[in-house]
Amino acid sequence: MNNHHHHRYGPTGSGTVMLDVGGETGALIIHTGREQHGREIEISRADQGGTVRTHSAVRERIVRDGVFHSAVYPDLTAGLYTVWWDEETPAGAISVTGGAIAEFVWPSSPPRSG
Repeated sequence: MNNHHHHRYGPTGSGTVMLDVGGETGALIIHTGREQHGREIEISRADQGGTVRTHSAVRERIVRDGVFHSAVYPDLTAGLYTVWWDEETPAGAISVTGGAIAEFVWPSSPPRSG
């Protein structure tokens, strides 16, 4: 069952996303391809078993060096996070460190299930 939410958002320019990093708070950027534009990607803290999730939409980002697509999570408590491919399948895990920006590259194909 695929319940992904897709939205169409206009592009964002440099400086339109504020990251709140410092102390025990970090940020996460999930880099995707253009084909994911509008998709909402869910993440959860690994220690919560995926029961409490947050999401962010993939948007086109226009920066000095060009255009890329990403979902941004601007203020996450430091810890290990699961990035979800769909409701049941993890796409991977990423460690978020306080005061830093973590980056995750979205897989080009669905992860293989166990």
